[in-house]
Amino acid sequence: MPDDPEEGMLSWDETVFRDEHVFEIDYVPETFKHRESQLQSLKYALRPAVRGARPLNTIVSGPPGTGKTTAVQKLFGELSAETDVRTVRVNCQVDSTRYAVFSRIFQGIFDYEPPSSGISFKKLFGQITDRLVEDEEVLVVALDDVNYLFYENEASDTLYSLLRAHEAHSGARIGVIVISSDLSLDVIDELDTRVQSVFRPEEVYFPVYDENDIVDILRERARRGFHDGVVGAPELDRVAELTAEKGDLRVGIDLLRRAGLNAEMRASRTVSVEDVNEAYDKSKYVHLSRSLRGLSESEQALVRVIAEHNGEQAGTVYDAFHEETDLGYTRYSEIINKLDQLGVIEATYADVGGRGRSRSLTLAYDPEAVLTRL
Repeated sequence: MPDDPEEGMLSWDETVFRDEHVFEIDYVPETFKHRESQLQSLKYALRPAVRGARPLNTIVSGPPGTGKTTAVQKLFGELSAETDVRTVRVNCQVDSTRYAVFSRIFQGIFDYEPPSSGISFKKLFGQITDRLVEDEEVLVVALDDVNYLFYENEASDTLYSLLRAHEAHSGARIGVIVISSDLSLDVIDELDTRVQSVFRPEEVYFPVYDENDIVDILRERARRGFHDGVVGAPELDRVAELTAEKGDLRVGIDLLRRAGLNAEMRASRTVSVEDVNEAYDKSKYVHLSRSLRGLSESEQALVRVIAEHNGEQAGTVYDAFHEETDLGYTRYSEIINKLDQLGVIEATYADVGGRGRSRSLTLAYDPEAVLTRL
């Protein structure tokens, strides 16, 4: 009897995934490998909170996709079992002003958002500290992607309010974890001296995973996320190789998911190397997509203008940007610096025909890839 051509093919109601959530950006794995020393350092800093004291403030730094947020979320999950410890993680890419940060903290404590208008920062701050003192709770705040607060010149005011809370309201106990993926940012040096005098943090560094670590982590994700036999050793090795090139584990996790979707598109029960290679064209832009999602309308407008004038001088780009947005040169310059720090563009100084030095502005990615993700 001839082989059934349909054998090994998915039917319309079948899937290669056991649990697709395993490949989501907010998934916290049960087993968190190759970060034991960093977890121990964070536990050391947080341990006083369990005893009712203020925890040690901490700076968590390292390149994107090295496990910083996952480590903090994992420990926050453990701390939430302690009835007298409250934890709040703030995504500063979304909440990039002092008021927005404290609104998110308010929501974390009261389980509802504060009024969108009509409440001053002082009153908002007072309600937070009153509740902490009343409930005799210690608050630990993680400022994730704190670099966005620096881009908006909001970091010093935000940290000052958090670190001085016990002086404004006796009995308030707040500890701060700042998480940064911008290796060019020196958090301490960029803060006001008034904040530097009270901010003496522990420092925990997360290095890039090596390729063996990447294979181990991705194998575990594949085991939990796919049905048995969906991803073989050659395919996993290819995913790890491409992930190591980018140095960002999130690329590999996204790549596994997209490769699985590609296999399903072929109605195949197994992922092929071709599925992986095809998926990489999208997965390699994970960091770009994340950066672009956090931009305001005027910042996105400037990215579009630079795409149209890629490699041209800052003055020429400004003329086109001003015509589109009517914004002034000061705000334009601030956005240029932010996009440069985010790695979306490269702003390079060069001599301009005896007229001094000027910046040329170039996208750090293929212009078409940027425009399709805005």
